[in-house]
Amino acid sequence: MRFTVTQTPPTDDLPQDENKLIAERRDKLKAIREGAGVAFPNDFKPKDRADQLHQAHGAATKEALEAGEKIPASIAGRMMLKRVMGKASFATVQDATGRIQAYITKDVGEDVYEAFKHWDLGDIIAVEGHMFRTGKGELSIHATSIRLLTKSLRPLPDKFHGMQDQELKYRQRYVDLIMDEAARTRFAARSKTLSAMRHFMTDNGFMEVETPMLHPIPGGANAKPFVTHHNALDQQMFLRIAPELYLKRLIVGGFERVFEINRSFRNEGISVRHNPEFTMMEFYAAYWNYQDLMDFTEQLLRATAQQAVGTLQLQYQGREVDLSQPFARMTIREALHAHTDIGAHVDDAAELISRLKKLGLSEEKDKLSTRSLASLQVLYFEEEVEQHLWAPTFIMEHPTEISPLARANDARPEVTERFELYITGREMANGFSELNDAEDQAARLQAQVASKDAGDDEAMFYDADFVRALEYGMPPTGGCGVGIDRFMMLLTDSPSIRDVILFPALRHEA
Repeated sequence: MRFTVTQTPPTDDLPQDENKLIAERRDKLKAIREGAGVAFPNDFKPKDRADQLHQAHGAATKEALEAGEKIPASIAGRMMLKRVMGKASFATVQDATGRIQAYITKDVGEDVYEAFKHWDLGDIIAVEGHMFRTGKGELSIHATSIRLLTKSLRPLPDKFHGMQDQELKYRQRYVDLIMDEAARTRFAARSKTLSAMRHFMTDNGFMEVETPMLHPIPGGANAKPFVTHHNALDQQMFLRIAPELYLKRLIVGGFERVFEINRSFRNEGISVRHNPEFTMMEFYAAYWNYQDLMDFTEQLLRATAQQAVGTLQLQYQGREVDLSQPFARMTIREALHAHTDIGAHVDDAAELISRLKKLGLSEEKDKLSTRSLASLQVLYFEEEVEQHLWAPTFIMEHPTEISPLARANDARPEVTERFELYITGREMANGFSELNDAEDQAARLQAQVASKDAGDDEAMFYDADFVRALEYGMPPTGGCGVGIDRFMMLLTDSPSIRDVILFPALRHEA
C-alpha cells in the first residue's frame, strides 16, 4: 500500500534556515518517491556491526588487510560525517555498537555515487565492501555497494556542539542518543544493572513475579496516587504506588522468596530526585528480618555495581563513593548525635520543636506539637542529617506512627525494625521486618484512615483484603525496595534523575 502526502507536516517553530533545510530534504524524498527506486526499502540485512569489525581487524596492518582474499564487510547505520572529495568520498556510519568509516568511489556505480553526494547527515545507509586501511591508517570499509535506506527529514544538531539545551535532550531523547555516546553508554549501563539484579535475585532463590499496576485500593506506601476510571467495571482505579501488599499476599500463598522490578507512580512533585513514574526493585523473603535484609541489600548493590560498571570505587559529582567497604549502620538517634549538636537534648521534644521551627517548619503545616518524640527525631534527621550521609549508611528504627506496615521493635514499640539506606545524601532503599500481626495491621490501617480523613492525602487506605490475607497467616518476613533510578544516578554520575530515565515527565510543549 502506498500513501500520498497531500500536505507538508508542520516544521515546528524553527529558525528560517532550518525550515529551509527541512524543505530541501522533503524535496529530495519527493524525487525518490517519483523516481524508479523504493523510498524506504526494508530488504537489507547487515552482516556485521561496527564494534565487531574494529575488534576483529583493529590490530591488522594495511598490508595484512590487502594480502590474500579481501575481508568482506556489510553494515547499516546513520551517516554522521561525510566528506565529498571529487573522485572519492568518506562517510562515517554509526550503528548501535559504534562508528566505522566507509570509503566510497565510483566502484559503487556512477549514478549511485552521484546520488550519494546529495545524501544528508542523519540518513540511514547500507554499505557493503571489504576491509582496508586508508593512507592515514584508519580502519575503513572500501565500499562496493551503498544504498539509502531511510531519508532523514530533519537536520542533526551541529556535530561539534551537539545538543546544548538540557530540556531538549530529555524531550527529544532520540536525538540525544544519536548525538551523545555518553547518553547511549548511560542507558546501556541501566540495562546491564537490571539484568545483573535479576540474575543476583534468581541465583539467591528468589522468584520473579508480576503484580497489578491498576489497583482498586492504593497501598504499600504513604503517597498521593494517580486516579483513573475503569469503564467496564465502572469503578475508580489507582495507578500503583508500590507493589508491596500484593507481594506479601504471595508470601501468604506460600512463595517464600519473591521479587518484582516494577514501575510505580506517585502524583507528587518533580525534582532532580523525583519523577512521577519510577522504577523500583522490591523483594520479600520469609523468615528474614531487617538485619538479614541489610546484609543482603549490601551484597545486592555491590554485586550489581561490579557487573554493570566494572568497579566499586565510584565517582559522583567530584567525590568518591566506595561500595567495597562495609556499609555503616546507625539508629536515627545515633545519627543525630553524630551529625548535629543536639547532644543530651536528643530526647527533648520541646527542644526538637524549637529547632525545627528555626529551620522553617511550622505548627500549622507540620503539626509539630501532635507528633511523638520519635517522629520529631526523624523530622530533625531529615532536615539536618540526610545530606551528610555520603558514604553508604543504613539508618534504623523509624517511628511506628509513620511506618504502618513495619513490625514494631519488641523493646521499643514506638519505633520499628526498619531501615533506610542513604548514599550521597539520598535515600536508595527502604526495608523492614514486615508486620504479620493481622489485628495490629488492621488497627494501624484504621489510624491511617483517620489521618486521611483529617486531611493527609498521602495516608493509606484501609485494604480489607490485605488484612484478610494476613489473617490466614504470613510467616515472619523481611521486605525491601531499592530505587533503581537513584541507584543509576550514582552508577553513571548523573546529577538529575531525568538523566537516567529515557523519557522523563515534562510539561507539554508550548
